[in-house]
This record gives sequence, structure tokens and C-alpha cells, in this order.
Amino acid sequence: MVYCVVPRELADELYPKLTKHYEGDENVTVIVDRRHSDRRARGLRADAETLQRRVIRDRRRARAMGDLLPLATP
Repeated sequence: MVYCVVPRELADELYPKLTKHYEGDENVTVIVDRRHSDRRARGLRADAETLQRRVIRDRRRARAMGDLLPLATP
């Protein structure tokens, strides 16, 4: 499925043209972008931003304690 997203400012001009152009293609849907602002940026304050910031952790396993045994020779 392919979405052809038209900016709101150009919707009056482009939406009818693109809809007509892609009317025979079932895999393409033309939609108008209705967002006003980025959801992630809405309502953040300086102190809330640090609390909501993603924590990046090291997910690798801890190494085993001690030394490795010597390899056996054939």
C-alpha cells in the first residue's frame, strides 16, 4: 500500500489531480495531511523534556568473570 500525502496548503490544487491520476491503481491512496504540529514537540517544558527523553542502555551481556582456558591442541 502506498500513501500519497498532500500538504494542506496544496490540497485544493493537487488532491483532485492526484486522485484522478491514481484512480485505477488500488495500491495508491491519496490523503491530505491534516496535522497542525508535531505530536512529540507539543506540550514539552524544559524539565519535562529531560524526564521524557529516551534512555539508551547498553544491552550487551556482562562478561564472565575470570580468564579463558587455553585452547586444546590437536
